[in-house]
Amino acid sequence: MQRKAYVPGVAALLAAVLAGCTGSPDDGGPSDNSNPGSAGTATQAAQPGRYATLPEPCDAVDTQTLDELLPGIGEMTDEGKREKAYAGEATLTYDTDRKVGCRWKVESARATDHLLVDFERVVSYDNTVSDDAQAGQLFAAKRSQARLPEPVVTSTDSAAPSTESSADAGSSPAGSPSAPSSASAPASGSPDATPSGLQPRVLEELGDEAFLDDALDSAGSTAQQRTVTVAFRTSNVIVTVEYMEQPMTVGAVPDSEEMQDRARELAAELADSLSG
Repeated sequence: MQRKAYVPGVAALLAAVLAGCTGSPDDGGPSDNSNPGSAGTATQAAQPGRYATLPEPCDAVDTQTLDELLPGIGEMTDEGKREKAYAGEATLTYDTDRKVGCRWKVESARATDHLLVDFERVVSYDNTVSDDAQAGQLFAAKRSQARLPEPVVTSTDSAAPSTESSADAGSSPAGSPSAPSSASAPASGSPDATPSGLQPRVLEELGDEAFLDDALDSAGSTAQQRTVTVAFRTSNVIVTVEYMEQPMTVGAVPDSEEMQDRARELAAELADSLSG
């Protein structure tokens, strides 16, 4: 009889101890499907970028393209110098898995041309930010530093006829809003003026995003130097093409359209080689 009374008491005690240890989700105790520190959900790491390696930069540009961008190579009679010019020079880098580049410099009878090709592979160390997203942030900062002009927005409202007569408009003073500013509208005959279609701008259909910058340096008494930069991003790799030309003749101005076309063609070739 005593043993029958003792067993239920022990069972009740064990049940009370177990209830105090486990608790319920409503009481703040851990749920059956959660792990400590996970708040009941599994955190999924952000996806890595498409590219885990970078190409050899000095081999990324073929000889035919170098002949077009660096005409002085074709004028070289010394075979050893010509081979060295084609080979280029690797830029200094401390991590070839993350950043590589190559530069070329060739003089011709007409001008000195410089070419730089740079590859940067972006890796995010934040599990909540993918490599692509991190590369996008860095590219946005790079584009912001280029200070591209705002695109011109054409509105039908701006084309509406003015209420003032043509005679009044023609006699408006130079300081009035209707008179164009000479500083903001350079003369079309000026050799330094860049056509509106060739202004620094965002480029379409090149990588995931791209832009072009065009800068003419007229400082000093030497010939004017033009630098065209085309940068694009594809997945987690940012590619920069910098093409610079300085004529031998003082007062000569490098052709903007020609340099932009060459730089864009090279960028398109690099984008194709990465995607291939």
